[in-house]
Amino acid sequence: MSDRPELDLINLVQRARMAHDDQARPSQIRGAYWLEAKAPPGLRPGPTGRAAEWHAGADLAEIDALWETLRAATQAGRLGYKAKVVAAAREAAPERRELRVLVADRADAREVARVRAELRALTPHLRWELLPD
Repeated sequence: MSDRPELDLINLVQRARMAHDDQARPSQIRGAYWLEAKAPPGLRPGPTGRAAEWHAGADLAEIDALWETLRAATQAGRLGYKAKVVAAAREAAPERRELRVLVADRADAREVARVRAELRALTPHLRWELLPD
């Protein structure tokens, strides 16, 4: 046994957050933060200085099912390196939530198109827009 304390607090906090986010339902969260899902390390390229986000809005009534679909696809490596959903209602539109899927490099046209095709297949009724990260 080592006498050295566990100082990797950032990784400890991130693991705890991901465990929380894995079980959370965005329609039920009242805090003002995002729920996140990440692709397994090494399965998708990580962010670069040219990362970008596919962005879509969805109604509160369907957000939990949409998030489950995007979370599972991200964790399976089918989308980008990370997916996010806003968990707190925005005052201007409390019945809407934002979804985002992050790609590592907006200059990688093949990867951007691949993620777009996956998003269209998974959520054909949503309108996805590519935004710089």
